[in-house]
Amino acid sequence: MSKRLTDASINSLPNPAARREIPAGITGLYLIVQPSGVKSWAVRYRFNSKSIKMVLGRYPMMTLADANAAAVATLREVALGNNPAADALRAKATKSEIETDRRNKMDTLVAEYHRRALSKLKSGNQALDFLTRLALQPWEAKGIKHGGWADSDIQSIHKRNVRELVEKISDSGRDVSANRVLAHLSAFFNWAVRRDVIETNPASNVARTVKEVARERFLSDEEIKLFWQACNRVGQPFGALFKVMLLTGQRRSEVAGMTDAEIDGTIWSLEGSRTKNGRAHTVPLSGAVLDLLNSVVRYPRSPFIFTTTGKTPVSGFSKSFSTLCAAMLELGQGSSPPIDIAPWRLHDLRRTCATGLASLRVPVRVTEAALNHVSGTGGGIVAVYQKHDFADERREALDAWANHVMAVAA
Repeated sequence: MSKRLTDASINSLPNPAARREIPAGITGLYLIVQPSGVKSWAVRYRFNSKSIKMVLGRYPMMTLADANAAAVATLREVALGNNPAADALRAKATKSEIETDRRNKMDTLVAEYHRRALSKLKSGNQALDFLTRLALQPWEAKGIKHGGWADSDIQSIHKRNVRELVEKISDSGRDVSANRVLAHLSAFFNWAVRRDVIETNPASNVARTVKEVARERFLSDEEIKLFWQACNRVGQPFGALFKVMLLTGQRRSEVAGMTDAEIDGTIWSLEGSRTKNGRAHTVPLSGAVLDLLNSVVRYPRSPFIFTTTGKTPVSGFSKSFSTLCAAMLELGQGSSPPIDIAPWRLHDLRRTCATGLASLRVPVRVTEAALNHVSGTGGGIVAVYQKHDFADERREALDAWANHVMAVAA
């Protein structure tokens, strides 16, 4: 029977009443058939006068031809004086030890933390970036070095280590990043405590490097005029993008990811997955914004309005923003009298819009609705019971703001 054993005959074997071993042709190779119908391969040999059985694999994942080859290789090792079954057990034990050892490594746990917790949060990828870039990976800045914790056991990270890391980031000129890393590490270690990986949070009670205060920077009307002129120097597509950010008051990522499908006439609709707070939002578009969007040089068949590849939204704003700021400084120094431009960030355009709406006597609740800002007057009981979306008021407010900006920029 063993000489006639083929894949076809194996598949036609009935389930036996009791476990059955069938010789498979090569001396020592057997097909083991269980009453459940499960089939597997095993090879028998003698080593130091003892009979040893070594399981090779399960059928049909391991075919008859594969089993024959594995049996030949096994018996060849025996002929050389080796014990393949014992070697396989040692290799399996070593692999298990390695897996157990890596189970408590920081990179393994942070990856698990991302899979189970961070990936469910809108800001999860940002938190993972902070942990990976500034805690797990080695880095050097301004002569200060961090060796990286990726390969460290979580139990080896103590409060002193956390404090020293936070201080290193701060000393390298990144106070805000130091605070962010501390916050994300504390959340991660709390997660590890809840999962009984560690007993206490080593980031607990570690002081922040600086006390952060709310930013108050916004562009004055003089600066708005310089901003508008500087955007013209920046060119496509970033110049138009920056202008739309100012006119709509929406966040950089939301404007950058704008698609044709989101625009219906004079309404720009964003799904919750596209906004920071996860709430769907509509933005009435003024004539000035529509003119800007129509002026953007488009990629054929690209869904994105602001893109440099046609396949993804624009990214890498640093170079264009630096060009913008340099142009504003130059234009400011060339004014009569010269205008000094204090440092500012792109997010300050959103504050500039909110401040401008306030100067136009737009009610705070309308401004918050226009900017999709849910805290402040839009939080608490108002968020639960006030369902009026101020559509008409928002359109009037953003139209008035656009008219003001265009008059200032003229």
